[in-house]
Amino acid sequence: QVNLVESGGGLVQPGGSLKVSCVMSRAITSTFNMYTMGWYRQPPGKQRELVATITSGRTARYADSVQGRFTISRDNSRKTVSLQMNTLKPEDTAVYYCNAKNDHDDSNYWGQGTQVTVSS
Repeated sequence: QVNLVESGGGLVQPGGSLKVSCVMSRAITSTFNMYTMGWYRQPPGKQRELVATITSGRTARYADSVQGRFTISRDNSRKTVSLQMNTLKPEDTAVYYCNAKNDHDDSNYWGQGTQVTVSS
């Protein structure tokens, strides 16, 4: 069973930066390498939306709303995916969820989420 644990959420002022991370625990490096990793978010009262994804080959894709401000990265040795968020806006406020999708069978796994609040 894949276990994803997020960390790094918190309160930040508009224009500030924050980094959230996710580790795939109870897994080995070779297992982590089989997954496309991603970050999704769910603003208050809204549906969950895709923020960014990164393949095992480190090909990254971003939602238009975060393009140029956010950077997704992964460390296959540490089984970790991170999201560096810069120039944060109030509309970035959401619960951010880590996602892992198996590249071979499309199985999906989700973390419990970490709260990011952008406010003065």
